[in-house]
Amino acid sequence: MFQDLKESNSSTFQVSEFILMGFPGIHSWQHWLSLPLALLYLLALTANILIVITVRQEASLHQPMYQFLGILAVVDMGLATTIMPKILAILWFNAKAIHRSECFAQMYAIHCLVAMESGIFVCMAIDRYVAICQPLRYPSIITEAFVIKVTVFMALRNCLAPISVPVLAAQRNYCSRNQIEHCLCSNLGVTSLSCDDRKVNSINQIVLAWTVMGSDLGLTALSYALILQSVLKLSSVEAASKALNTCTSHLILILFFYTVVIVISITHSAGMRVPLIPVLLNVLHNVIPPALNPMVYALKNKELRQALYKVFNLDTKGRR
Repeated sequence: MFQDLKESNSSTFQVSEFILMGFPGIHSWQHWLSLPLALLYLLALTANILIVITVRQEASLHQPMYQFLGILAVVDMGLATTIMPKILAILWFNAKAIHRSECFAQMYAIHCLVAMESGIFVCMAIDRYVAICQPLRYPSIITEAFVIKVTVFMALRNCLAPISVPVLAAQRNYCSRNQIEHCLCSNLGVTSLSCDDRKVNSINQIVLAWTVMGSDLGLTALSYALILQSVLKLSSVEAASKALNTCTSHLILILFFYTVVIVISITHSAGMRVPLIPVLLNVLHNVIPPALNPMVYALKNKELRQALYKVFNLDTKGRR
């Protein structure tokens, strides 16, 4: 009788909050990571705000390529802000508790914004494909209306598709454990605490990753394969070099973004004995691209760099 009562209580009891323990295995000195993470977050906010202001104010940048870059900057700021304030609160003030609803909201926001970043990369790849492979048709295809339509489509897709992740996670029965060995509310990290079967959550995560991120990666890879094929047919070395130079910064960011996503997926699936590695990669993947994206574009794109100098009244002598 008492055993039945105990089982009944454990099945009906639900934890009201989770405890984010931080970086597994280094709890005693993880606070030292707060300085580089805070600097990365500050850099991400500052650099992306500069990009948004420059693209908005400089008339020469009112082109689809730079409009997509401005949208990417907004998404990057949102992604970094979704996780970094809580991580810094954990490292600085030991504020590890997070309410269930807040945890599921963060889970949704991360999936939504990461998918949005992936979608913007696809839009930028298509933009470059049309500009290089169909230059005469570029003004009629990549119009302002096109930018608005694909942005709205990507926003709807990436807001609706990840809804299943927090909904399914919230349906699990969290009856005992509430300590998450992570700095953020990752889907697999949270559902691993459930007392019932979470197979449906894992399957949903895989299906979502392949349908959204997989299709984005496929379209991006196809666009750049066609661009490379077109460039190799150019008789002028100078023209080929100029065409490839416009894509270099984009390719650097895409390779970093998708490489880390694949590595995170493999390390989670393999169940590594050193859980610090996937957790650290997960955190860095959400803060390094937002800090890296505007810097790479500013360094590699002469037109954007000169616009930055002009908007903020910087001396451009010797920088051309």
